[in-house]
Amino acid sequence: MAADPPVISLKNAAVGFGGTPLFTGAELAVTPGMRACLVGRNGTGKSTIFKLLAGLLEPDDGDLYIQPGLTVGYLPQDVPLPDDMLIMDFVARMGAQLGMSPNEAPRHAVDAALSRVDIDGARNVNSLSGGESRRVAIAGALLGDPDVLLLDEPTNHLDLPTIEWLERELVDRRKTLITISHDRAFLEAMTTDTFWLHRGSVRHNAAGYGKFDAWTEEVADAEVRAAQKLDQKLKAEARWLERGVTARRRRNQGRLTRLTQMRAQRKALLTGQDLVQLEADSGPIGSRLVVECENLCKSFGDDVIIENFSTRILRGDRVGLVGPNGAGKTTLLKLLIGELEKDSGRLRRAKNMSLAFFDQTREQLDPTATLWQTLAPQGGDSINVRGRQRHVVAYLRDFLFDEKQARAPIATLSGGERNRLLLAKILAQSSNLLVLDEPTNDLDADTLDVLLDMLDAYDGTVLLVSHDRDFLDRVVNSTIAVEGGGQVMEYPGGYSDYLRQRKRVEKSTSKTRRKQSADKTRPANVAKVDKIKKLTFTEEHELGALPDRIKALENAKIELGKALSDPDLFTRDAAAYDTAAQKLAEVDAAIASAEDRWFDLEARRESLIEDNDADATR
Repeated sequence: MAADPPVISLKNAAVGFGGTPLFTGAELAVTPGMRACLVGRNGTGKSTIFKLLAGLLEPDDGDLYIQPGLTVGYLPQDVPLPDDMLIMDFVARMGAQLGMSPNEAPRHAVDAALSRVDIDGARNVNSLSGGESRRVAIAGALLGDPDVLLLDEPTNHLDLPTIEWLERELVDRRKTLITISHDRAFLEAMTTDTFWLHRGSVRHNAAGYGKFDAWTEEVADAEVRAAQKLDQKLKAEARWLERGVTARRRRNQGRLTRLTQMRAQRKALLTGQDLVQLEADSGPIGSRLVVECENLCKSFGDDVIIENFSTRILRGDRVGLVGPNGAGKTTLLKLLIGELEKDSGRLRRAKNMSLAFFDQTREQLDPTATLWQTLAPQGGDSINVRGRQRHVVAYLRDFLFDEKQARAPIATLSGGERNRLLLAKILAQSSNLLVLDEPTNDLDADTLDVLLDMLDAYDGTVLLVSHDRDFLDRVVNSTIAVEGGGQVMEYPGGYSDYLRQRKRVEKSTSKTRRKQSADKTRPANVAKVDKIKKLTFTEEHELGALPDRIKALENAKIELGKALSDPDLFTRDAAAYDTAAQKLAEVDAAIASAEDRWFDLEARRESLIEDNDADATR
């Protein structure tokens, strides 16, 4: 069966803006029903290709074909808002400016587009939050239900419920589209094809983004084999490819293994009985404590933001904050780091807290300063990166900048490159608490890998506010869900773990309600004869004692670690050093064994509870 002819195509296209071409010989075809992503490093020309496909830019060379009568909805990466205008008028004007209609869009079409993103068109644009502004821009792209959608970073500033709605909207309506996005989970959920802008040309894979890593590894392997057949000059490129792709995947595996271990430790802490003992626990744990709160409350007037929330965050934890826009994530974050006062409850922070903060608005960057001046404001050619001197250019290379960019002003950088520079700036600081507010906005896949490597090497504590589900799953060992209306709950694990646990809680709550309803209708003279299933007395006692045993073992591990950190111990008393090292290994094994036993017993206990609930509803 013949494939459908393309509705938009580029053939042998080149764009250079008067200098070195961004790309040459670009070939790209959009066919009906295709849901493709366009991926590639920041600054390689992805947004420029979108402008070509939208008919807003002519190629310097090559051919652009757009099917006659085709309507194209285009969502730019940044849509500036006017100072004073009704939202409905702005959306109508945006549609006209983006070439979707020669005249202002009919009011009914504007109303229909705004209803899909749940925005009142009678409001003023000045009242919009960041997330609402993005939804309004999406309404402009959806205006008139265009034949093809071009979406440049559509999930930026959107909360998770809105991102999930957008996924369903695009898939269920079977829209033909191409999207540029850093959100891997979003791309994996909805794409059928992948275009890769790589080294000035566009490659196509007839598979969704979920196959991207495997595909690029195949391409890299093929390039390595081809390079080996060429002269000596290409051997360096082959080595880079091997290190840059396959080695990065090996590092990812090691990072995921460590993350799994951290999540297990966090689960043991959260599900134990530690919180009720916090007041008395000021011994060895004090040196590890970063933030501790109990029954924390915060309101603004009658609006309850946080009600009776308790947690303890320790050194090395990676904690994600998720929830809808406006639910209170930023409020909770400011409470935890001391920028906002609580209404009630107990809150304690480490006295030696040293904070590095990534602000998604990038206010720390001066557009007129160069990259070099930003990293070394006092002059010189080297900077202190967490206690080690690094040359400015060498450090910039870690974040995928080249030497020519070092002297360029920040104003010339793309949004993703500015985020990359800000990450370089804050990660160079000595800190024991790293606060990241939406760090993944505008970042490409390569930069996300750099960030993951940096976080993996960081030995402090991380608080991460993000709507990027895949990034949360790769980084955090605990998730705080700010649901709105004062409801805040912490779940061990990443975002996917949070979803699974939340579903179990909702299912358990539903069963309890059904059971209570059944009990009310049960005749009073009918005795319940169902046998309650539960752990044995010995198992119950063991389960209750295990958290204290794990805590005692961890304290012993800390003391042994302190002894072994003495640089003179081995030369002073080699036998004592060997004994301490052997004991440390034994304690590590005992901790692992105790945690495994706790997980087994707790899983059995939860399973028995579910069985009892199911029996009660029969």
